[in-house]
Amino acid sequence: MSIYLTAIIKSKQATVAPLRTILLDMVANSRKEEACIQYDLHESAGNLTFIFQEEWKDQASLDQHNEQPYILAFVDQAGVLTDEIVIYKTQKLA
Repeated sequence: MSIYLTAIIKSKQATVAPLRTILLDMVANSRKEEACIQYDLHESAGNLTFIFQEEWKDQASLDQHNEQPYILAFVDQAGVLTDEIVIYKTQKLA
């Protein structure tokens, strides 16, 4: 059963450009993972917010994704680069 995530990442004003670079690298690497069905990144116009829309094959695949070196590197830097990260795990209704 697929796992759906929406992650909302609010950047600090001074770190938008480096954060964008890191997030785009996460997209490229995540899409290479066999269990990745969808991994899209959106950026809101003018308010420092990035939004991921993700779909993973199953929970085990998502758990494995969260242990990848590039994800762990982002987690290590997140406090310096972001003001807030909110992750929603959802079910598809329609």
